[in-house]
Amino acid sequence: MFSKEESRLLRQEFWTSFRKSFPKKWILYNTKLKGLSFKFHFDNKKALVALDLEDDLEYRIKRWEKLLSLKSILLDDFLPEAIFDESYLLENHKEISRIYVPLEEKVSIHNKQTWRQVMEFFNENMSLFESFFEDYKDVIEG
Repeated sequence: MFSKEESRLLRQEFWTSFRKSFPKKWILYNTKLKGLSFKFHFDNKKALVALDLEDDLEYRIKRWEKLLSLKSILLDDFLPEAIFDESYLLENHKEISRIYVPLEEKVSIHNKQTWRQVMEFFNENMSLFESFFEDYKDVIEG
């Protein structure tokens, strides 16, 4: 087991290493669309990249419908493993809509031997997510 401080330092080390290994400027929260953001998630059980809709329900429904209209394009041309979850419950019990790609292998932020695999997964899949977003931003925004 790791203390909270050891865990915090490992997380910090991972994200610093990721930024150094893949020094790209990611879109993440800078989508310019209210309530829509991209997320990296890596904890002691799993890793995933996600497109989250976290706004009020009206905006969420509107954007979700736009994303559903693009589902076949996202799956066929960008991320065939993407999972669409209209009602995704976060650990804090907040409900959002999420499209995400999980890394299927068992990984842990506490295991440095899995870090390279996660970094490559993040880079590849978030790059594809961002390409999709750039190509279809006008439709999603519409």
